[in-house]
Amino acid sequence: MNRTRDRRLSLGVAATAGMLVGAYVVLLYAVEIIDVATSERLERNGVHPRSLEGLDGIVFAPLLHDDWAHLIGNTAPLLVLGFLIGLSGVRTWLQVTAIVWVVGGVGVWFLGDSGTNHVGASGVVFGWLTYLIVRGVFSRSLGQIVVGLGVLVIYGSVLWGVLPGRPGVSWEGHLCGAAGGALAAWLLAERSTRRTG
Repeated sequence: MNRTRDRRLSLGVAATAGMLVGAYVVLLYAVEIIDVATSERLERNGVHPRSLEGLDGIVFAPLLHDDWAHLIGNTAPLLVLGFLIGLSGVRTWLQVTAIVWVVGGVGVWFLGDSGTNHVGASGVVFGWLTYLIVRGVFSRSLGQIVVGLGVLVIYGSVLWGVLPGRPGVSWEGHLCGAAGGALAAWLLAERSTRRTG
C-alpha cells in the first residue's frame, strides 16, 4: 500500500517537474516565434551593460535568443537540468531559477562590454548546472552529491564556456549564471539547515 502511494507521489513529482520546465521551454519558443515575426525586435531588449536602458534586460534576456540555432542549442540542457531541479519541488525550482536569473543578469550588466546586447537562456543553463553540481556539498547529501557527479560527467565540459574566447558568446552571462547557481545552492542549503537544526 505504502509502495503504491510512494510510486504515485514520485510520478506526480516527476510530472510536475516535466510540466514546469516544459512550460518554460515552450515559452522560449513562443517568444522566438514572435521575435522572428517582428524582424527580431524583441532580442534588442537584452542586457546592455552599464546602460540604464539596458537594466530591463535583466528581466527579459533569458527569454530572448539571437536565432533558432541559439535556442535549439540551449533546449536539451534546459530540459534535462531543469527537470532534475524540478524533482526537488516547484518552490525550489522557482527559487533557484530566480537567484540565477537575477545574479546572472546583474553580473552581466556590471561585467559586460559597453555597447553590447546579451540575450539567451545560457546563463540559466550554467546556473542550473552549477547548482546541481555543488548543492550536495552544501547540503551534505550523498544522493545529491551522486547526482552532481553524474551531471558533472555529462555536462562538465560545458563549464569552459565561463572563460572568454569565442566571439559573440556571452562568457559573462555564463560566468555570472554559474555564480548564481553556486549562490543558490549555498543559500537554499543554509535555509534547509536552519529549518531542520
